[in-house]
Amino acid sequence: MLQDKVADDLRQAQKSGDKTRVTVLRLVKAGVKNAEIAQGAPIGDAGVIDVITREVKQHRESITEFTKGNRQDLVAKEEAELATLLEYLPKQLSREEVVAIVRQVIEQVGATGPGDKGKVMSQLMPQLKGRADGREANDVVTELLAG
Repeated sequence: MLQDKVADDLRQAQKSGDKTRVTVLRLVKAGVKNAEIAQGAPIGDAGVIDVITREVKQHRESITEFTKGNRQDLVAKEEAELATLLEYLPKQLSREEVVAIVRQVIEQVGATGPGDKGKVMSQLMPQLKGRADGREANDVVTELLAG
């Protein structure tokens, strides 16, 4: 179970003194605990992936903002934390794989133009959950429906 792996890795990181890893894994554990409290039940691996995915998105946004603010020290910190988070997600799809899945979904729903984007996205996102960035998927859908 993913939750057990996070707990085991946290213990290992504490023993080895890896401060970045300890910080990230504590953040994940706290997010999982909060999600379980909100749901009122254990969340399982899918819920843990949701928590990690939210953290990944937050870190990517922070990296963008820190880059704009010319804060390379904070960018490096966020990137190190992001790398740790990505270890716990399923293998990320390449852009080509995302394009192939989007084409398949467009065909399934019979989308013909930009007005059908909502239909495509509602079918697409469950398939990509945890395996691709939502912003990238949105960009691909927009490109394919416009062209």
